[in-house]
This record gives sequence, structure tokens and C-alpha cells, in this order.
Amino acid sequence: MPRALSLHTEVSGDGDFPVILLHGLFGSASNLMSVARVLAADFKVVRMDLRNHGKSPHSDYMDIPSMAADVLATMDQLKIAKAHFLGHSLGGKVAMQVAVTHAERVDHLIVADIAPVRYGRGHDEIITALLGMDLRALRSREQAGELLQKAVPELAVRQFLLKNIARDGKDAWMWRMNLPVIAECYDNLRDAPNSESFDGPTLFIRGGLSKYIRDENRVPMQRQFPQMHMHTIDGAGHWLHAEYPQIFNSMVKDFLAADKAEV
Repeated sequence: MPRALSLHTEVSGDGDFPVILLHGLFGSASNLMSVARVLAADFKVVRMDLRNHGKSPHSDYMDIPSMAADVLATMDQLKIAKAHFLGHSLGGKVAMQVAVTHAERVDHLIVADIAPVRYGRGHDEIITALLGMDLRALRSREQAGELLQKAVPELAVRQFLLKNIARDGKDAWMWRMNLPVIAECYDNLRDAPNSESFDGPTLFIRGGLSKYIRDENRVPMQRQFPQMHMHTIDGAGHWLHAEYPQIFNSMVKDFLAADKAEV
């Protein structure tokens, strides 16, 4: 495994006990701002950019164990011995990996719309479209959106992806994320977390219209996370925290408030 990286973090909140928020593939710490604001009244909220994403360092390799090691190393640097975890999609896999391999570092675990299974190649078209964009010839963010429209017809998803481009000097554009390595290591990111179990309080929240957590996943999930609960947000897709923020945030806050950790 490559050496652990020190991740970029954004810290807010008035509480003493920390909650670590981990975003999904192609995302950044800003994706979970809505729930961060809600939790900030009671907790110390730490949003992390995963390796090769956002403002965190780039590496020529990534997989679920190495990304979990980054999180643990960053916790050590922040002197966080134990925390609640909330992870969406890829961030949920990383959070589960931390929980099953270092249970002593995790109090409550919340996983948003991802199961501990290996997934198919559902992002190939997006990755191909992103790699095919010539940023040197790009004139505007609007033009980038037009170039992505065929591969990514959903406006909200295009806008989410285009948060990854930024000005490089006066006239050129660049990717904030390490797109070539994400594409090269995509098979690793489809993997399931390790198969050990985590016996702490666990909440899975899934979108009613999403296919990421299926009914047939429930039994193996309960074996691996014996204290798990499952909530479904009807009408929501994979980006449930952005589509139904009030419902999602309420589920998260209620779960953490039901059995507050001893600090």
C-alpha cells in the first residue's frame, strides 16, 4: 500500500465530539455542506477531500484501503481518537473500511446510498466523456457543459462534475481532481470494503429510486453490520442528500442524537 496522505479538511461546529464527512466519486468536501451546517450546532464537523479529489494531494494510486489509511492518518494529525462517520457513495465505502478495520476509531457509522459490495462499471461513459474533453481548447464552463450533455444528460449531474474544473492561470482550464489516476484505478474503487464486521451503531440511508442498495443486499449487510438500521427516502436517487436535504439531515441528526457518544 502507498504511504498515507494528509487530506485537506474543512472544520466547523461548536461541539467537542467530531463527525467526519466523506464525499463520493468526483466530489469534494463542499458536497456535504448542508448536513454539515445542521450538525455544527452539536458537533465538531470535519469534512475531508479524499485523495485525488478537491484540494487534497494527488497520488498515482488509489483503492479503498489506501483511502481509509489517509483518513486515519489525517485523524491522527488532528488528534481525533474517535469520531462519528458519515460517507456518501465512495465516501461510504471508505467509512465502512475504516469501521471494519479500525472499529476503535468509529463511534456511529452512517452510510448514504452504497452497499458493502463490488459494483459494475457504471461510470465508464462519464469517465470517457471527461477524459475526452480538451481543456486547452475550452472557452467557458458553459461550453464544457455542452460537451458533456450527450454522455451526462442530467443537468444536476453535469453541474456536479463541472465543479472539478478551475482556471489555470488567466486563460486555460484544469481538473482539480486527478482524473487520469481515478480512471486508471476505477476498478479498485468498485471493490467492496474488507469483509470483517463492525458491531457499532450503523445507519444505511438509501434513495427509493436508486439501485445502489438493493433488497437482496440487506442480509449480508446485517451480517457485517449487526447493529444496522435501514432508512429509505422515497423519490430520491443516488444524490439523496442533495435532493431531499431536510429529510436526509433529519435522519442523520436523529440517529446521532438517539445514543450520544460519551466524550
